[in-house]
Amino acid sequence: MNTTTTPTLHSLPLVARGKVRDIYAVGDDRLLMVASDRLSAFDVVMKAPVPGKGRLLTQMALFWFNKLGPVCPNHLTGADPESVVAADERALVAGRAMLVHRLTPLPCEAVVRGYVAGSGWKEYSQRGTVCGQALPAGLAMTTPLPQPIFTPATKAAVGEHDENISFAQLISLVGAARAAELRQAAIRLYLAAREYAAMRGIVIADTKFEFGLDAAGRLTLMDEVLTPDSSRLWLADELREGRIVALDKQPLRDWLASTGVTGGAEQAALDLPPEVIEGVRARYERAYTMLCKGDEDANTVPWPRT
Repeated sequence: MNTTTTPTLHSLPLVARGKVRDIYAVGDDRLLMVASDRLSAFDVVMKAPVPGKGRLLTQMALFWFNKLGPVCPNHLTGADPESVVAADERALVAGRAMLVHRLTPLPCEAVVRGYVAGSGWKEYSQRGTVCGQALPAGLAMTTPLPQPIFTPATKAAVGEHDENISFAQLISLVGAARAAELRQAAIRLYLAAREYAAMRGIVIADTKFEFGLDAAGRLTLMDEVLTPDSSRLWLADELREGRIVALDKQPLRDWLASTGVTGGAEQAALDLPPEVIEGVRARYERAYTMLCKGDEDANTVPWPRT
């Protein structure tokens, strides 16, 4: 399997290089997002890549963008990414790139939680709240919330930590009307995805969405969506027995934490044992297979296959 750590293109200008994706300008109104096989956790990029990760994340995101299209518009152009690069670069972007409309990104992440885990669990354990929202007492990580909650976060720069914020703080960032629209759109997307995933044996414990505004000011789903990089995905059968078996990045975070890694801008790139890298690959592939395979209508991509 080909592994791409830095998929450098010579035919397009580089706009930004994130922890996983490289973004290139295609004229003034489109962007080419190329997913590498880089692996990050705690805002640190690991030295070793995960073979095939970029293609898997891209195909999973395309699957969800297509399935959730009736719920919210997204940034896909519908054109083939290979059509905008040089002939000798087509193999490099094949299966791992999305050609998207250029949007004005909103300065936040729209997080929806159906369970209390991660940073939400830390706050709940200390104060009984998540992002300042009071929750029922006595919840466990395996206890579903009565209704999903919207818990926004700041969008941090590379090497910095995202920070949970209150809804009032979100209003100060984007305005009251836009904040309400964000909350409604994110919860609707989560509910639709959760219902589908449940039929495939997966619990979406929480996820984060990113949105931008198109030229008309319309709220538009962007970046990636409902991948193991951006969501907590748990096996439903195990959860019914009171056990959390994750098909996402959390086991990697747990392993890093057990070695004393806390991350942050000052943290150098890390070496990981081969078995840890393989564990990430296997979990991500299982999540993709369970959610995206065998649903051919939803698994179509918005350009012809050759």
